[in-house]
Amino acid sequence: MIGEIRDLETAEMAIQAALTGHLVLSTLHTNDSPSAVTRLLELGVPAYLINASVLGVLGQRLARTLCPQCKAPGKVHESNWSVLTQGFKLAPDNSHQTVGCPECRHTGFRGRVGLYEMMELTNEVKKLIVPNADVSKISAQAIRDGMIPLRIAGAQQIAAGETTLEEIIRVVPKAI
Repeated sequence: MIGEIRDLETAEMAIQAALTGHLVLSTLHTNDSPSAVTRLLELGVPAYLINASVLGVLGQRLARTLCPQCKAPGKVHESNWSVLTQGFKLAPDNSHQTVGCPECRHTGFRGRVGLYEMMELTNEVKKLIVPNADVSKISAQAIRDGMIPLRIAGAQQIAAGETTLEEIIRVVPKAI
């Protein structure tokens, strides 16, 4: 395990360990999974080494969950939903909103739920990992290959009544 990759030296150490057959787990601060590839390129890791050593990238965020004692039925506005999902998913028929009670200290939230996006470096994604790679192309290919973006993972939690649209937009501000 490597705590965090912040510079080329640490990235090279992680790559070398992976190339010798070790499973390497580390953190890298980016907005989403596809951006991890461009971040490694920016640090100076050659594209061919990323392709040879990285199996996948997991992006994660924590979103506050609605208080089960006081959450109330609400409505998701279609225009806000469209901004969140960019037409990726239909708005749910019903959702919930915050109210506030003594149990949640009048915040409307109690607890957290994880939002995850897993990008596998498939053969198609690897073809896009080149110097000056376009993160939007990598992201689009990863979605075609089955990655569920963080915002869609958040939309699923809204539809399940676990959190609000505003909370998801707050914790995952970047568009798909």
